[in-house]
Amino acid sequence: MEWQKYNGENIRMPITQAVEEIISRETHLGNKLKVYIGTDSQVKRGIIDFATVIVFLREHKGGFMFIHKDKRQRRMSIKERMLLEVQKSIEIAYHLCPLLDQYHVDLEVHADINTNPNFQSNVALKEAMGYIMGMGFQFKAKPDSFASTNCANKMVQ
Repeated sequence: MEWQKYNGENIRMPITQAVEEIISRETHLGNKLKVYIGTDSQVKRGIIDFATVIVFLREHKGGFMFIHKDKRQRRMSIKERMLLEVQKSIEIAYHLCPLLDQYHVDLEVHADINTNPNFQSNVALKEAMGYIMGMGFQFKAKPDSFASTNCANKMVQ
């Protein structure tokens, strides 16, 4: 799985190693981190672009993110696509969880799913919330899911 920084620079090491280096550096600088993971997708001419982000926020000092992009050339319902976004976020959260626990870094998983039933993505809200919380992660949906709704969304636009 290839990851990159926001500036487009490729991360040439396993993501767990890159995250551990970030945590070590930021801790050494006296910064308290919180990590947010989210995925968004966009359908363009029958191709679904996905972006998963790991957002690092420094308490009162801004943040930065790592990005992974991929594509699917398959039709899927809105519910299936929303749940695939959640699955992608959970996979990376599950992969990073031991490391984040080791360094006592809080984690939230964000879903680009609207809590308002008038929006199409709401069809996946209950399943997504159950999936994320069932895995033991903190869950946020729109309008509180900035990692997926803003950060990942910017990467697929």
